[in-house]
Amino acid sequence: MTYQDVQTAAQRVAGHIRPVALAPVDPGAWGAAEGWLALEYLQHTGSFKARGAFNFISSHVAAGAMPDAGVVIASGGNAGLACAWAAARHSAPAAVFVPETAPVVKVDRLRRLGADVHQVGTEYADALAASEEYAAETGALRSHAYDHPLIAAGAGTLMEEVLAVRPDLDTVVVAVGGGGLFSGVAASALEHGVGVVAVEPRGSRALNAALEAGAVVDVPVDSVAADSLGARQASSTALEWARRDGVRSVLVSDEEIVAARQALWDDRRIAVEHAAATALAAVTSGAHRPRPGEKVAVVLCGANTDPADLAHRR
Repeated sequence: MTYQDVQTAAQRVAGHIRPVALAPVDPGAWGAAEGWLALEYLQHTGSFKARGAFNFISSHVAAGAMPDAGVVIASGGNAGLACAWAAARHSAPAAVFVPETAPVVKVDRLRRLGADVHQVGTEYADALAASEEYAAETGALRSHAYDHPLIAAGAGTLMEEVLAVRPDLDTVVVAVGGGGLFSGVAASALEHGVGVVAVEPRGSRALNAALEAGAVVDVPVDSVAADSLGARQASSTALEWARRDGVRSVLVSDEEIVAARQALWDDRRIAVEHAAATALAAVTSGAHRPRPGEKVAVVLCGANTDPADLAHRR
C-alpha cells in the first residue's frame, strides 16, 4: 500500500463518506501544545471503517469482481458494520462473523443493516477462521477487517482530510489494532512530513510486539479495548510503516484508557468506545508529551459503545 493508493481511495470515496470534523482542544489542556480532536466517530456506521469498506467494495464492483454470494468479513464489530453498510450501498449481500463477546449494540446494528450475522468463538481469530470456511463453501468475496491494501488506503483518506484543514500539523495520534487505520494514516502523514504516534493498550500490543521482535508475532489479547483493538497479529503492512522514520509506538494501560474515555464524556459529552479513547490516553497519560508549540491531532476513531457506564459516574 502506497500514498498513491490513498490518493486513489480519496477520489473513490468522495461524496460517499462524511468528511472528518476537527474540534480544538482548550488552550493549556495539553500544556503549551495546540491540539485538535478528529471526530471520526461521526462517520457512517460510527467509525472510520466505513472508508476502507467503501473503497474495497466499490473497487470490486467497478471491476466486475463481486460474486453473487456477496462479501464476507470477520470483525470485532466495527469492520463488519462498515462492510454491511458499504455492501448495502452497492446492493450486495454481506455475511459478518463476530465473536460471541461482540458488544450487543454492534450486533444489533449489524442486523439492522441487513447483514447475515454469525457469532463464533470468543476472539477475532475464531470469527476469522469461520469466515474463511464460509467463503470457501459459498464463493463469497473475502474482505478483511484491516489487512488489505484497499482497506488501509481507504482509512488513510481520513488523514488527507485532516491535512486539508490543518496543513501545518506536526503530529497525529492514532490507536492501533491490526494496523489498517495506522497504515493508511501513516502513508498520508509521512508523505507530508507529519509524525505519527501509534498507540496500543498494554494488553493488546500486536504492533509494538512486532517492532520489538522484528517480525509479525502473535500476542495475547486482554484489554478493555479488545472489542476493537483485539487483533492477535498486526499486518505486515503496518509493521513496514511503523519502521519508518517519524513513527513512534507507545503503550497505555486500561486504567488510562478508561480515564480518557470518561474525561471525554465529562468535559465534552462525547461518548466513544475504548479504542478511540486509547489514542487520547497517549496524551492525557503522558505516553506522548507534546513539545511546546507542537500541533497535534488525536483521532477519535469510533463510538459504537454502550454509554451506560459513563452517565452514572460523578
